[in-house]
Order: sequence, then C-alpha cells, then structure tokens
Amino acid sequence: MEIRRKIRKFKSLALFGICLALLWPAEVWAAKAAPAPLEVIVLGSGGPRPFGRGGSSYVVEVDGVPRILVDAGPGAFVRIGELGLDLSDVDTVLLTHLHIDHSGDLPAFFNARALSADGPITYKIFGPDGAGLFPKTSRFVDLLVGDGGAFAYQTTFGADEKFVVKDLAINLNPTETRIVDEKGLTIDEIATHHGDCPSVAYRISYKGVTVVFSGDMDASAIPNLEKLAKDANLLIFNCAVLDPPGSPKQLYELHTPPKKIGEAAKAAGVKSILLSHTAPDVESREAAVRASIRANFSGPVAFATDRLKVPVR
Repeated sequence: MEIRRKIRKFKSLALFGICLALLWPAEVWAAKAAPAPLEVIVLGSGGPRPFGRGGSSYVVEVDGVPRILVDAGPGAFVRIGELGLDLSDVDTVLLTHLHIDHSGDLPAFFNARALSADGPITYKIFGPDGAGLFPKTSRFVDLLVGDGGAFAYQTTFGADEKFVVKDLAINLNPTETRIVDEKGLTIDEIATHHGDCPSVAYRISYKGVTVVFSGDMDASAIPNLEKLAKDANLLIFNCAVLDPPGSPKQLYELHTPPKKIGEAAKAAGVKSILLSHTAPDVESREAAVRASIRANFSGPVAFATDRLKVPVR
C-alpha cells in the first residue's frame, strides 16, 4: 500500500509539472535558463527613412548584462526605455559610421546612461577616422559633448563622464585590429567602404561565440568582411537594397545586395545571418531576398525587428 501511495504521488507531481510546462509562457522558462554568452538586442532595425522603426542600433549583452552599444540611430533612446534596459554597465560604444541614422541618438544615450549612474563613467568609444565631409569620431564626440560642444552640459548632468575615443583606420586594406581584450571578451574591427562615408565593421567574441556587425557597406569591402566574419556564429548584415536592378543604381555604391551577402556568408563560413537596416521595398520582397541569399548560403536567415532579442550560443 505504501508503495502504491508513493507511485500515485509521483504521478500527480509529474502531471503537475507537465501542466505547468503547458500553461506557463515560454518566456518564464527562458528566464530560468542560464543566459547566452552573448545576446544581441535590436534597438533599431530601420534605415534613414522614417517608416516606423528605429535607425540602426544594438545593445550586446555579455553573460546577460548589457555591456556594448553598437551604433545609436534615432529611436534607440525610446527602445531602451521600452525594454527597461539597465545601462549601468554599458561602457563600450562601437560606431560603424557617422551617418545620422546610425549616430543621431548618441547624445540621448549618454543622457540616459548618466541619469541612471551611481558613480563616474568612463566610455570607450570607437569609430572611423574622418574624411571629406565627415569628421573623425573623436572630433564628432567632442562636437557633441566636449567643451563648447552642442551638449557640453552633458558632462555635468547626472554623472561625471569621461570619453576615451579611438579613431580607426579607414583605408580599405585587409588589416584586422583588436581594440578590446579583457576578461575573455574581445572586439576586432576592420575597415569597410560606404561611398564617401568612412566606415568599419566589428567582431565581438566571448566564451567561444562570435557576432559580427557589418554596418553599411558596399560590395567592394566584401573581402574585408569575409576575413572579419570567419566562422562567426551570427553575422548581422545590413540589407538595404534588392539585387540589381531592383533598387536605384546609386544605392549599390553604398550597400551590398542579397546575392553578394549570401556569397560572403558562405565564403566566411558563418553559421547564421540576421538581416537588418531593411527598408519597406526589401521587406516586401522577403521571399526573393531569402532565395537570393540561399542560392549560396544554407544556414538560418532571419529579418531583424525593433526589440528583437537574439541569443548567440
């Protein structure tokens, strides 16, 4: 009798557990799991035109803690609030280039970070050197928050802030440079090409997983991107155009079409692709874009949306 009673109790507990598994949202169980070594949170997945999504921006979590901001397009400030992100450990900023749709919310990010700080902040900021109409990144930051800058008050508003800015080489050669190496977290960069706007791509690695951000780039920079993205778990590639002649001719001097993205991903041996910085005309042809990429790349291909969270395992 005692054995039967224990068996009945065990079955009841097992059934209860199954019911919980069926009734509880998947998010509840996910919250109990260990965080991925890296997780990408998409703050903005749009481009320069206003069609309801933020400009390109991402936060990268390391062991579940937000640590790195990659670009800061318009709308990033709003998404940070919507997601309730804790910015207290975000001290590294990676700027792929200085177009407005990738950098317009940088002072707003500084503002949000300072108002939630409980002590001094030292930012490590990386971005391209200057050329033509575009200042080097150190000058750009100084024009925003330096002495006499547009928002000079920022350094006295909420927290003491220090900005350590490194300007990255923009000559299109295959030199890959390590810019961060601390406690197992590494960040590498390489120059890309985005018309007349200096640009770079970034590779973030931690605990054996890697995510690469292409930024905006035209096809002339693909050899550099392939080198940087070698064997990456996730390649976030900005997909702003259709295959020729589906988009205006001048845009191919700024962006890489889907077929070339697929070829680059295959050559680099990446495991998966997340397409971002997409416009309505690209989204409306999602099936064609996927088919074009899959002509060369057989791994998972997804489209980014604002507030999307992507664990990198």
